[in-house]
Amino acid sequence: MEIGRISDLSGSFEAFPSVTGKVLFGGKNLMFFLVEIKGAGTVPEHSHPHEQMGICLSGRAEFRAGDQTAIVEAGSAYWLRPNERHAVRVMGEESAMFLDVFSPPREDYMRRAKG
Repeated sequence: MEIGRISDLSGSFEAFPSVTGKVLFGGKNLMFFLVEIKGAGTVPEHSHPHEQMGICLSGRAEFRAGDQTAIVEAGSAYWLRPNERHAVRVMGEESAMFLDVFSPPREDYMRRAKG
């Protein structure tokens, strides 16, 4: 068994401008990734071959996937299919925090977290 603390910020890296990420756990089949987006920050439109699910821990953001747009706030969960193009924009000046789960793990993020 392994136990991790969100407050342990070692291994954090800039995923995009104004977006900090930290791999909490990376196993054989899935990965927990903590994401903080600064107020008014964005994750530009992108896609990846990984399935992605997550939950908003704090803040408020607009998620866009294809022609769909939704407001996500603390307690909201989301699910993005493999290769689904998506983007995120934080609403307001308050930062937003998300816990993303990727399957399979994102090897690019695992490498960046190790420095």
